[in-house]
Amino acid sequence: MTVTADDLDAALTTVADALGPAVGADWTVPAGPLDWDCRHTADHLGDTLLSYAAQLVARPADRYVRFMAAAERDATAAELLEFAATAGRILALVVRATSAHARAFHPSGTADPEGFVAMGCAELLLHGDDIARGLGMALDPPRPLCARVVARLFPDVAAGLADVDPWVALRWCTGRAELPGRARRGRWQWRGAPIGG
Repeated sequence: MTVTADDLDAALTTVADALGPAVGADWTVPAGPLDWDCRHTADHLGDTLLSYAAQLVARPADRYVRFMAAAERDATAAELLEFAATAGRILALVVRATSAHARAFHPSGTADPEGFVAMGCAELLLHGDDIARGLGMALDPPRPLCARVVARLFPDVAAGLADVDPWVALRWCTGRAELPGRARRGRWQWRGAPIGG
C-alpha cells in the first residue's frame, strides 16, 4: 500500500466539503477534544502542511526548516480553511515533483515523500475532524484512504486492525477513539521513515 499526492487531494476535498458549509459558524469554540479552538487548529494545519512541503524542498537532515506560517489574525473561517487547503495543495505539488528517494528530517524518522504525504493526510483528516466535532459535525473520509494512512504511518499495529473500520482505526492509532478489547492509546507516534528502509 502506498499513500500518494492523489490521496492528499482526496483528504483536502473531504475536509473542504465537510467544513465549507460551516464557515459562518463560531470557530472560536474548542476543536473537539483539543485544547485549541477551531481557528487555531485550522491555522496549525496550514503551518504544518507548508512545513512538510518545505522539508521536502530544503531536505535538512537534522532539523525543521526555520519558519512558521500563520494566517492573519483577522482571517475569517473561510480564509483559514483556504489557508489550510492552499498549504495542502502546495504539499501535493511538491510531492509530485520530488524523487521518491528524497529524504528529510521529521521527528518520527527521516521521511520520504510518501511519509510526508501520509502525515499530511493524517493531519488533515484528524484535525479536520477535530474542527468538525467542535462545530457539531463529523467527517466521513474515504475508508481506503484511511487504511493506506494507517498502514503507512502505523505499521506496528496495522495488521491487527484489519477487521476495524479504517477511519476508527486511524482515530484509535492517534488516541482519539476507543476500540473494544484494546486499551486507548494515550501515547503514540507515527512512523515518518520509509517502511523497511
